[in-house]
Order: sequence, then structure tokens, then C-alpha cells
Amino acid sequence: MSHGGAAVPGPDEAHLDLPPEAFLAHLEPYERVLLDLKDTLYEGSWERVLADLRARLVGAPYVYKLSQKISRDIAAIERMRAYEIRHGIDLTRVLKQRGT
Repeated sequence: MSHGGAAVPGPDEAHLDLPPEAFLAHLEPYERVLLDLKDTLYEGSWERVLADLRARLVGAPYVYKLSQKISRDIAAIERMRAYEIRHGIDLTRVLKQRGT
């Protein structure tokens, strides 16, 4: 049933409206590792990171053993990728500009 008006973002989507600095400040250490790996091993491509993780799930060859918590990493990547798309930015570049 619709109540009219704009949809209220769910808890998974609320982070998408944060400014980049606030979004980055809330990243877990493993999420920062994923950003670094995306940049250094996967030529800046979330799609390549996800393909590697999914290959590991099905026992196919993969480039880098990211973690034992593949589903957690996939969810984090999808969240960070959604943020980048919404804001038209690359979080890795923002981190480098901060010098962090």
C-alpha cells in the first residue's frame, strides 16, 4: 500500500546521501582494503573485483584471495559502488586527495 510522497531510504540506503568525507569516515578497515585493491590490482574496476570474488565462490580461478567473508565483501563493494554512482566520484581518488 502506498502512502504517497517520496520513499524513505532504508537503513541500507541512508549512507548514500552522506558527503564523501563522512562516508569514508564510516568505512570499516576491510572496506578500505577493498578500495585499495580495486585501485591497485583491478585497475579501478569494481566489476573485476566482484568477478574475482564470485569466481572464488564457485571454485573458479581467481586473482587475489580477498577474505573468507566473500558475501560481506560483495555487500560492501555494492554499497561503495552505489555511493560512487550516486555522487559521480571515485572513493579511492577522494582517499588519495585526503592523503589517508
